[in-house]
Amino acid sequence: MRNPYYKLWCICLGAAWLVAPLRAQVYQGGMYIPMPLEEERTPTRVVKPHAKRENAPPLGETLYRSDESQERIGDLIILRGNAEVETTNTILKADQIRYDQDSGLAEARGNVHYIDFERGDEVFADRADYDMNNDSGTFYTVSGSTPGHVNPRPGFLTTSEPVRFKGEWAERIKDRYVLYQGTLTNCPPGTSWWTLTSPRMVIIPDDHALAYKAIMRLRGVPLFYAPAFYKSLEKEARRSGFLTPNIGNSSTRGQMIGAGYFWAINRSYQITYRPQYYTIRGFAHTVDLSGKPTADSSFDAYLYAVNDRGLPQNNGTLLKQGGYLASFRGQADALPFGWYARGVVNLLSDFTFRNAFTESFNEAVFSEVNSVLYAAKDWKSYDVSVSYEQQENFRSAATGDKINIRHLPEAAIHERNTQLLEGPIPIWFSFGASAGLVRRDQPLFQTKQEVERLDLEPRVQTAFDWKNVHILPSFSFRETSYGESLQGRDVVARSYLRSSREFDLDVILPTLYRIYQAPKWMGSKFKHSIEPRLQFRNISGVNDFNRVILFDEGDLVANTTQLSAAIVNRIWTKNAGGEVRDWLNWEIGQEKYFDPSFGGAVIAGTRNIVVSTSDFSAYSFLERPRGWSPITSTLRVQPLSRLGFEWRADYDPTRRLIVDSSFTADVRWDNIFASIGHLEVGCMPLRPLSTYPSNPCIGQPSPESVLTAPSNQFRGLLGFGKENKRGWNAAFLAIYDYRTQTLQYGNAQITYNADCCAFNMQVRRLAFGTRNENQYRFSFVIANIGSVGTLRKQDRLF
Repeated sequence: MRNPYYKLWCICLGAAWLVAPLRAQVYQGGMYIPMPLEEERTPTRVVKPHAKRENAPPLGETLYRSDESQERIGDLIILRGNAEVETTNTILKADQIRYDQDSGLAEARGNVHYIDFERGDEVFADRADYDMNNDSGTFYTVSGSTPGHVNPRPGFLTTSEPVRFKGEWAERIKDRYVLYQGTLTNCPPGTSWWTLTSPRMVIIPDDHALAYKAIMRLRGVPLFYAPAFYKSLEKEARRSGFLTPNIGNSSTRGQMIGAGYFWAINRSYQITYRPQYYTIRGFAHTVDLSGKPTADSSFDAYLYAVNDRGLPQNNGTLLKQGGYLASFRGQADALPFGWYARGVVNLLSDFTFRNAFTESFNEAVFSEVNSVLYAAKDWKSYDVSVSYEQQENFRSAATGDKINIRHLPEAAIHERNTQLLEGPIPIWFSFGASAGLVRRDQPLFQTKQEVERLDLEPRVQTAFDWKNVHILPSFSFRETSYGESLQGRDVVARSYLRSSREFDLDVILPTLYRIYQAPKWMGSKFKHSIEPRLQFRNISGVNDFNRVILFDEGDLVANTTQLSAAIVNRIWTKNAGGEVRDWLNWEIGQEKYFDPSFGGAVIAGTRNIVVSTSDFSAYSFLERPRGWSPITSTLRVQPLSRLGFEWRADYDPTRRLIVDSSFTADVRWDNIFASIGHLEVGCMPLRPLSTYPSNPCIGQPSPESVLTAPSNQFRGLLGFGKENKRGWNAAFLAIYDYRTQTLQYGNAQITYNADCCAFNMQVRRLAFGTRNENQYRFSFVIANIGSVGTLRKQDRLF
């Protein structure tokens, strides 16, 4: 039965082809990849089949020769047998040539071979009438080639083959060829995977090729038709035009039909608009705008939005998940008075939209949206900045369930370590100061629109050496003033001054090492070293930690007296060739807290984070006062240059179990590659299980019930091939969640790379949050030109 959307597909494809000539070279992987602006272009490699000539005739002089006979009738010279007429940049060969020295006209018959050494053009024909003076003429039953231009970019299929053409006859008019009943390809002879045929083609080397009523064939089978097909041959092609249409299929979006237009506004600005229609969900719109206003400034803006009509549910309702995401990146490096500016702005309508419509798995599950704009200046040992920051942390997909923190704006000045005194007791001085307005907004909690925050921290530091032991003491005091504070769980309009004193003592002990003769499987020698590290820290003066509203890590300062210790074991190996490799690296560390409550900051039964624990581990472990941190272990092993392992784990001596573990292994052996990873984070209730009505670790734990969010996931990648490897390539990527017993993400890709084109087929499975769909992506790639399809370059496994 014919697909009900068949006619719609035909109308959309036909309209896109008819509106204007295609710009195939600016389309890759089903998505336009903007060409760099003029000042940023990657140098283009021009593939020319002929080397530089030697003994060429001088400019303005023409040579002629033949093997059998030469007959002269006035200015007419008749050459027979391997006849040749040669100028500084060209040569015309044939079985017989009638050459008029006065006019420069040459009539070549039999096995005609013409070469333009300057451009690398080469033409073969049965006969030709050619003007050697004006570089113009006619070739009959013609074939030939012109150099291709290669833009070496990651993920872009390239070939060194020239563009080959053939036809019934062709005209050369100075800088162009006009080919009639012609065929065009860049495949090697005898392996024509794809061809473009046209009743009339215009080829201007180093500029463009234009084919009318063109039909592209794949292995002789018509693939699509275009009233006019345009392909740039420029070294740095960048022109406006329509993009190749694309189609695809998704189990929750339906058939996907898209097109696009690229507008090169001028030499400094460009914009791309890509509409896409989902037969189930509606229209999606993508806009890319980039520019380079000056030599020292640039920007890139992106918008993706979906006007979702809703996903049909089993009860007959529609689940609407539409929205938008936008981003902006910019920089200016030469502002007045030595200032420079940077900016990254990200906007998201809601987390449900990201979860439902973004194509990247990592982006779809990432719950933060961050933005920062700043201007700064550096001189001598100082740097000053003015910044605006915003962080949105979506706690769930529910509307409004997010934490929004803003710095609007904030000014800061820092002085890097400056030596004040030299001698046996050197002294260095540094300081940092900031002033700004901050705000925090979340459900059931909100500060006023602008909360004043002032911060000042000067620091002095010295250094001692004693028998290869390096001792680095430092002292600082920090004063932070807040315009609002907390009273219990409520925000009150009462200022608060936090005063703290910090003393740090870093002790760098001598490294112990020994060199051994290594077994053959390790190399010729190996070196084992032991590197101990000690740090003592004391922070005092924070009398009421729980009055501070948390805006960033600077607000986590709490009283502590602690000792940190770590030991690093390393093994280096050296082979017979002198190559040194870090064969093994194992670091173990732990902290001792002499004040288990951190000056009253730690409250039993809740998640507690202070600056000491946030610096030590990525996972929260304080749900009550404690005297010891978990023991952290990081083990890295690289037994072979192509094989590596890493295992990170935290062992909690209080609970007597491994609370989190992360393992990865990667191997690459010629064309075979594999990578596996496993992450497990244990579920730790904030209170004894007897105080909960049900086990909080079953299902989806709420942040108020557990210390850390539990996780148990496996990641695996297995593949054969490389990005530009000719022949078959295949890979499979999977992310499996043991807790939900769900394959959250699966991606299988098969690629065949021929000498001049490639075929990519990808099947993706997404099952997380509200998303449960299968996607089928395909792309057909022509080397040095681009691709058509819905498989984007950034989503490919090759």
